[in-house]
Amino acid sequence: MKIIKENSRGETVRRSTNRTLELRKSLNNNSRKKARVRASNSNFFREWVLPTVSALTLALLINKFIYFNVYIPSGSMIPTLNIDDKLIVTKVYDKQNLKEGDIIVFYSDEYKERLVKRLIGLPGDKIEIKDGIVFRNGEQLKENYLKNKDKYNGTFEVPKGEYFFLGDNRPDSIDSRRWEKPYIDGSDIEGKVQFRFYPIKDLGTVK
Repeated sequence: MKIIKENSRGETVRRSTNRTLELRKSLNNNSRKKARVRASNSNFFREWVLPTVSALTLALLINKFIYFNVYIPSGSMIPTLNIDDKLIVTKVYDKQNLKEGDIIVFYSDEYKERLVKRLIGLPGDKIEIKDGIVFRNGEQLKENYLKNKDKYNGTFEVPKGEYFFLGDNRPDSIDSRRWEKPYIDGSDIEGKVQFRFYPIKDLGTVK
C-alpha cells in the first residue's frame, strides 16, 4: 500500500509503508542478534572462563599451602630416588610429626637451594657413625634402604630446633657429615616426600 501526499509546493511525495515495516524488522533482527551475542558471551564466561580461573586459583593455593613437586638432580639418594625422578611433596607445618627415616625437602642456606635427604637425627639426638653404621641414641638404625655404604666415622649432637640428614647413597652424598654447618634449622624444612609420579614405571609412594 502506498500513501500519496503533497508538500507545501504542491509536489507529490510517496512513502512506502513497506519500507517502514522492513526497517522495523531489521531493528528487531539486530536486537535479537545482540541478545544472542550477550547470551553466548555469558555462557562462555560461565562455562569456560569461570571454571578455568577457579581451577588455576585452586592449583595455586594447593601448591602454596598443601603440595608441591620437586625433581631429583643428583644421585645422592640412590637407590631410593634416582636422577630425574619427579616427586610430590606435602608441606610440613608441625615439626613434631617428623620422624627418623622420613625423606625431607629443605632449603640449604649453605648451597642456596632445595635439597632432598633422609632425616636421621631429631633435636637432642646423639648420632654416632662407626665404619658407616649409624647409631641414634645408642641404637643401631635398620637402614634396609641402603645399597652403597662407606666407612665414615663421626659423632654429632643435634642441637635444639635443628635436624641431621644423610643421603641414601652414602659414598656419593654431600650431607650433614660434610656440610660446613651439619644441621638444618626446623624453619628451613619445607615438606615430606610422599609420591613419585615420574618415571611412570616407578609410579608410587616413596619410603
